[in-house]
Formats: sequence, structure tokens, C-alpha cells
Amino acid sequence: MSGVATAARCSAARMTSAIFSLCDPTAFAPISVAKALSSIASPVAFAAAEPEPSDVSSQLHSILTSPNWQRNPWLKRLIPSITPSHVSSVLASNLDPRTALGFFNLISQRPGFSHNVQSYSALLAILITNKFFRVAEKLRIAMIKCCGTVDDVRFVLEFLSRMNGEGDLRFKLTVRCYNNLLMALAKFLMIDEMKNVYIEMLDLKVLPNIYTFNTMVNAYCKLGNLVEAEFYVRKILEAGLSLDTYTYTSLILGHCRKKDVNRAYKIFAQMPQKGCARNEVSYTILIHGLCEARRVDEALKLFSQMGQDNCSASVRTYTVLICSLCDLGRISEAMDLFTEMPERGCEPNLHTYTVIIDSFCKNNKISEARKLLDELSDKGLVPTVVTYNALINGYCKEGKIDAAFDILGLMESKKCSPNTRTYNELIDCFCKNMNVHRAMALFNKMAECNLPPSIVTYNSLIQGQCRVGELDNAHRLLKMMEESGLAPDVWSYSFIMDTLCKRLRIKEAFVLLDSLHEKGIKANEVIYTSLIDGCCASGQLEDARRLLERMLLEDCKPNSFTYNALIDGLCKEKRTQEALTMVKNMLNRDLKPTVYTYTILIKQMLAEGDFDHADKLLDQMVSLGYQPDVFIYTSFIYAYCSQCRLYEAENLISKMRRENIEPDSVPYTYLIDAYGHLGLLHLSFDVLKRMFDSGCVPSHHTYGRLLQHFLDGNQVKGENLAVRSDTLTSNISAVDKADVWRIVDFGTVLNFFDKMLEHGCAPNVNTYAKIIIGLCKVGRLKVAVRIVNHMRDRGMNPDEKTYNALVCCCCEKGEYREAKKMTEAMIEHGHLPLLESSKLLICGLYDQEEDEEAEHFFRSLLVCGYNHDELAWKLLVDGLLKKGFVKRCSDLLQVMERKGCQLHPQTYTLLIEGLDGV
Repeated sequence: MSGVATAARCSAARMTSAIFSLCDPTAFAPISVAKALSSIASPVAFAAAEPEPSDVSSQLHSILTSPNWQRNPWLKRLIPSITPSHVSSVLASNLDPRTALGFFNLISQRPGFSHNVQSYSALLAILITNKFFRVAEKLRIAMIKCCGTVDDVRFVLEFLSRMNGEGDLRFKLTVRCYNNLLMALAKFLMIDEMKNVYIEMLDLKVLPNIYTFNTMVNAYCKLGNLVEAEFYVRKILEAGLSLDTYTYTSLILGHCRKKDVNRAYKIFAQMPQKGCARNEVSYTILIHGLCEARRVDEALKLFSQMGQDNCSASVRTYTVLICSLCDLGRISEAMDLFTEMPERGCEPNLHTYTVIIDSFCKNNKISEARKLLDELSDKGLVPTVVTYNALINGYCKEGKIDAAFDILGLMESKKCSPNTRTYNELIDCFCKNMNVHRAMALFNKMAECNLPPSIVTYNSLIQGQCRVGELDNAHRLLKMMEESGLAPDVWSYSFIMDTLCKRLRIKEAFVLLDSLHEKGIKANEVIYTSLIDGCCASGQLEDARRLLERMLLEDCKPNSFTYNALIDGLCKEKRTQEALTMVKNMLNRDLKPTVYTYTILIKQMLAEGDFDHADKLLDQMVSLGYQPDVFIYTSFIYAYCSQCRLYEAENLISKMRRENIEPDSVPYTYLIDAYGHLGLLHLSFDVLKRMFDSGCVPSHHTYGRLLQHFLDGNQVKGENLAVRSDTLTSNISAVDKADVWRIVDFGTVLNFFDKMLEHGCAPNVNTYAKIIIGLCKVGRLKVAVRIVNHMRDRGMNPDEKTYNALVCCCCEKGEYREAKKMTEAMIEHGHLPLLESSKLLICGLYDQEEDEEAEHFFRSLLVCGYNHDELAWKLLVDGLLKKGFVKRCSDLLQVMERKGCQLHPQTYTLLIEGLDGV
């Protein structure tokens, strides 16, 4: 049986791309030699792989079968539209061999045109049948070399198998042809096919040469299969040939793939002794092996020695080193090499730029990364999706979603299609910023682009829904994930577990934990830590301790977060000594206390008024090499402000800035509140001015405290801050007096704005937003609307959060027409209404029998880019069906269907069950 035919059959039997992965050598299962492929009926079978419209092909045939076809004016007109499929089709029609060859060469000269394996095979069928063997040999090798995909190689294998047969295409393969075929197979790591072809060479007495053996050695070395590689090394010696540079370099590669860099180094060192010159490839492969073993300094030393062998570093050599240095955070050294490249006559390629861009993005140097993107484009290099993804990831990490979308727009304008990872980065960024509707909208867009969501996509969305408290939607995504063929992992459930625990739904959390065991999923330390934290927060400390014991029994190692949850729980119960004992237990398990551990303990000591102990803990923390962060400094600032030690609090603010730790709004708010309690309102406003100047955005609580003291006037209050020290966290909602929003009127707010202006703090969008939101939270809709109008008079428009607060407030007050008006204004300004508010609005309109208004509003939402499933979940299932509006739900579902909205089968199931009253 023909080995080429066996290889072809072997190739055809494997249709999954997994076997061609470098990372999975175990995928190469041995394939037994089976009977030969049945012969192919005619050359047409090869030529007609891609059916094309017949008009161009028929016109070509008419032209090529006429005399003087080269001068035919219609040919010149047709040439721009001719594809390889047209060539294959016309050559399959028994053209004269010289005409066929002339036309084949003519079309090859067209800029941008490349023949494919089908067009080569069609011409070869004509030439071989007509005994044009010399030119056929050249074309046969060209056909093999043009293989660009696994399918191309399979096609060529099938075609060549006929040449070793007895039919019209009989044209025995030469050693050169076999060697090129082996190289094409090696390119895609089609190892079993290579072995069959090699065996056929031996059977047909085609003598392998050094190129044959080296190709086999190299292919096995790429997989790290040194046993098989050594077999062919022995064959080289048995044939009386000598190992050459290529052989030794392949063996170096094989040992590097086996993670045996020391053995690779020994072979590298032996090369001169064996009379083999080392080249830049030998150096680069060993340098790469050292880098992968994280022995970068040895790699750099080897790099410096390349000149001793008269070798110059290639782009790949530099890129390998730059990549490894970047991975180790040695950015400056990487940039030195990058700068050195052009000086050594070695221009960085796209991969080099992408590595640097990715490193800059990971190290918060996004502006430098953006400049490099422009630089590489100026040099004529075309960024790939990997390059753009690195930048998108960088912007998303910094929360600059608009800039990330600018990159998305840029890549699409350059005809570079986003992939699943592109969308995953953007979805994750939206979810982390609590903007889950936009994340779900991108999920829609992925489906439109035929990009399959990955487990990362679903997990980001599940986490996003959990972050905004939409547990029902999180469970629905979990179900969708399962129905799409993806198995939820432990992280999928950990987000739901964390949300349940944060909401103190501990019983449900334990039920979920037990269900994981039934699903065969082992709970990890994150799930246990969430449960322990939830138990501590709900005062169930003994249950938390038992969970820790259960973790240890199940061989799930607690981490510092686990112990921190327990330590925090004990401190909140004022069981400080037990908390300190837990720190000792932590140390006994080789877990070092973290900055957060010290924050918890320091906070507790300060709450007890034990400043000395808190100072000692801070000193201990610094002695261990930790740097105090904003939370630790904030803890001290709060404690100082509570005791009116404002000089010390101010000193700490200054110290933070000297240490490049930017205070957030919390410590500034404590200072504002402290000065206000002392009647020093001008100093409170001075602190606000400092916030403005430093770019620190005042929070809702900042304005609430300042407004409170502004209302109180300049009355001096000598007492300490009337807040409990156990409320000290980065969220100070517990110290905010909601009464200020209940009593402040429109005139007072305007006077407050004037006072801000006196202190150089011009009210901005954020100022208006925080005050409007504060008023909306307590139902002060009329005052809030007047402030919105005042804001617009000054050329500013509410942001998305402000609009959503207004809409929600309108709905709670039963002002549904006003809510609809606000929502329409939102959409007009490019904002997305929260679906929770939209649910209240639609249900409210139907309650008031404003059916047309409700349907009109629903239609407006359908063109806003929401994910259709999420829209149906929130408005139809959680809204109308739960309110009993079955008929109206059915009406709106029909609206969605008429608009062409595609819903997931699971969503339809939910709706049908609801409509049927299940």
C-alpha cells in the first residue's frame, strides 16, 4: 500500500485541530496502517474543491480555446476577477498543455494573486497526462510548498498518492519531492503521516538523505520526543552520513522542550568539537530554553557570546530576551535591548513591539504603549488582534473604558476583527465598574459576530450580575452556560457564594456548598473564605471556626484572606486577644500577616483608644517590609479626627502625599467633618478645595457632611465626633446623617454653591450628581428636579447615575410620566437606563393603564443595545409576570419577536412557564 496514501488516510481520519498543538504531544495516538484510499475518479475532483459561479470559468474556457488567446481583449478585463477556483475549473476542461501552462504563468504575475493546491493539482493533471514531466516536477514541489493549512496538506497527500499508483497520473515521487512533503507535514506536526511517508520511501527504494533524516529528527524534537528523534539520529550514522548543525540544533530544541536545559547546553558546547558551527538559530533556541527556565541572566551571558561564533542576534533572539525580561518586570533592561536592535541592524518586528506594548500595559505605562502602537504603524507594521488586545486590556485595567473602545474602533477600522478575548476584556471591565447592562450588550455583539463565549465570558458576566445584586440573572447565566456545552467551574459558583454571604443569606450559601459536592466540584479556599466571612458578619463565629476545620479536613488550605475574615470577625465582637491568637495560628501555618491583617488589628486598637499598641503594630508591619496603604493611614486619620487631634491628622495627609499615596475621599471627608464639628467651616471648605486641586472626587458622603455643617452655620461644637469608631471603613455611610437630605431646600443648595465658589471650588457635574442622588434617595424629587434644571442652565447635563437615581425616585413617587420623560432624555444623551428602573416604570405605567405609553417605552429600549435575554429576564419575567400582567407580557414578547430579537431557548422556557402560570 502507498505510504503517501496511508498518510493521507491517516490525516483524513483526524479532523480535530487539537492534534496539531505543540502543547499536547499526547494527542498523537498511533494510527495503524489501513487499506489505501480508493482512487479519485478524475482530475476534476481535485479542481472543484470550491464551486464558483460558472460565468467567469466559461468565459475563460471560451477565450483559452480560441487562437491567439493571449491577445484577446476580454482576457485583460477578466483577469482582475479571476480566483484560484476559476483557474481550477477551467484547467479541468482538457486544455492544451502549453495553453494551460501559459495561462497558469500569466495569472501568476497578477499582483496579489496566489495559486492554491487545487489550481496546482489541476495543471499537474494536464502536464503529467501529456508527459511534461520536467516542468511537472517543479510544479509538484511548488504545490507542496504552497500548503498553508492542514486541509491543504491533506489534499496534497491524496493527490500525490495517485502519482505512485498505476493510473494516468503515474509519476513517481523523487527524494526531493518526499523531503518537501515531509517538511510540509512537519510544519503542522502531522507525525504519524510523516512516519508513513518515510516508510514508503524505504519500501520504494527511494534513498533518504540528510535532509530526510533531519526533517524527521526536528519534527520529533519539536514535541520533545527524544526517543524517536535519537532513532533517526542513529539512521544518519548508519547511512554513513554525519550529524550537521541542523541535527544538533534540533537536539538542543528537543532537550529544551523536555525542560532539560543543562543537557541542551552540553550538546551546544559539543558542537565545535564535532566540527559543527553554531549559528544564530542554535543560540536562539538555547537562549529561549534558558529564558523559559527563568535563567535569564545565563541567557543574557550566552547572548553576549554570540559574536565569538561570528553570529549576529536575529529579531527572534532579541524578542525572546525582551519577552523574558518583561515577564520578570525588568522593563528598563528590556527597553535597552529594544533600543539596541536598530543600532545592530536588526529592526524590531510586530512580535517585538507587541511584547513591549503588552509589558507596558501590564506595568501601568499605557501612554507609552499607545505611542509604540503609532510607531509600529508608522514603520509599516500591521498590528494584529493580539497587539490591540494588549492595549484594550491595559486601558480596561485602568478603568478607561472609553479609551479601550477607541482601540476597538481603531482595530475595526483597520479591518482587524476582534476575537473572544477582545470582548472578554471589555465585558470584564464593564462588570467590574458595575455597568453590567453594557457588558451584556457586548455579549449580544459576540453572538452577532459568531464568536463563541468562553467560560471566562460567562464567569465575568456572572460576577457582574452578582456585583449589582442580580442573583436571579447570575443563575440564569449559569444555566445558559451549561446549555451551551460549557461546564461551570468552581469560580462560576464562587461569585454566587460570595454574594449570598455578603447578603447574609447563609443558609442558602450552605445549600450551595453541599450541591457542589454533588456536582463533583471541590470547593476552593475562595468559597470557604466567603462562607467564613459571611458567618462572621452574621455573628456566627463558631460556625466560622468549624468551617476552617472542615477546610483543613478536605485538604483545602486556608490563605491569608481566610484568616483575615476570622480575625476581622473576632475584632468586631471585641474579642481582640482571640484575634491576636488567630494571627499566631496563621504564622504557624507559614502564612504571613498581610497589610490587611495589620489594618484590621490597627483599626481595632484605635477603636479601643489604644494608640500605643496601634503604633507598635504599624512599626512591626514596616519592619517586615510592608508599606502602609491608604486604608491604614485612613484608620489613623479617623481616630485622630475622633479625638480632635487635627494637627496630627493633617500631618498624616501630608505624609501620604510625600509617599505618593493619594488619599481618596474618605480621609478628606473625616477632616471636613471634624472641622465642621469644631465650627471651623472655612477650614472644611479649604479641605474641599484641596480635594478639587488634587483631582480627588468628593463622594456623596463628603457633600452630605459639608452640607450638614453648612446648615448648622458656624456653631462651635466642642464635643468629639458623634460617630462610633466601629464604623471606620472606606465606606462611611454609617456616619452620614440622612436628615440633611430631608431638610435641605433649593435655596440652601444655591447658597452652598456660592460658598463653594468663594473657596475656589466651582460646582461641577460630580457636585450636582452627588447632591441630586442624595435628594433622590430620600424622595425629595421636586428639589432634585429644580437642581437638574439649574445644572442644565449652566451648560451641564446629568450623568448616567444621576438620571437613574431620578428615574428610580420618580417611580417610587408614582410619577411615571415624569420617569418616562427622564428616561427619554437619558437615551437621547447616550445613557442606558437601569433595567431595574425600567421594570418599575413599565409596571407602573401598566398599573395606571397607560398601555400605549408602556409599549412605546419598551420599543425605545429595544433599540438601545441591551442584551435581549437580560431585557426579557428583567422586564418580562421579573417584572410583568411577577406582577401578574400575563397578557401584557405576551404582547411585549410579540413586539420583541417582530423586531427580530433572538432569545436564548432557556429564556423562552422561562417565559412560556410564566405565561402558562407554572
